[in-house]
Amino acid sequence: MRRSISPLVRSLSRALCSVLALLALTLLLPLQPAQAAMDYAKQVLIGHDFAGVDLRGATFNLTNLREADFHGSDLRGASLFGAKLQDADLSGADLTDATLDSAVLDGTDLRNAVLENAFAFNTRFNNVLIDGADFTNVPFRGDVLKALCASASGTNPVTGRSTKDTLECS
Repeated sequence: MRRSISPLVRSLSRALCSVLALLALTLLLPLQPAQAAMDYAKQVLIGHDFAGVDLRGATFNLTNLREADFHGSDLRGASLFGAKLQDADLSGADLTDATLDSAVLDGTDLRNAVLENAFAFNTRFNNVLIDGADFTNVPFRGDVLKALCASASGTNPVTGRSTKDTLECS
């Protein structure tokens, strides 16, 4: 009887070891697979639909994004250097730590967007909708800041900060 129990115990022991090994691997691996940042640089993506998409760290340098839809997208850390964003919808998008330097925003919808710590010093802002946008710690040229302050209103629904306060309007 001793010999018949031994193979059963060995089998159970191996099964238990396998389960423990799988459990250990599951705990050690990240919950979500790592995704490489997407590179859309120097493309023509007029009217493209990126609404609600996770675009963290994506590159859109020198890309034509006229009339593109980014509303509700996660663009944290994305680079939009020199991007053409005329009439694009960035409402409710998270642009925290994004690079917007030298981008063209004309008629762009930034309502309720979060641009905290974004870099936008040489960005062109014309006729932009900024109600509820959060510009905390975003550096602007004096002329751009004056124009943005003239139309600033609302409070960002995510951060709870007033647009005028985040622009440090006087």
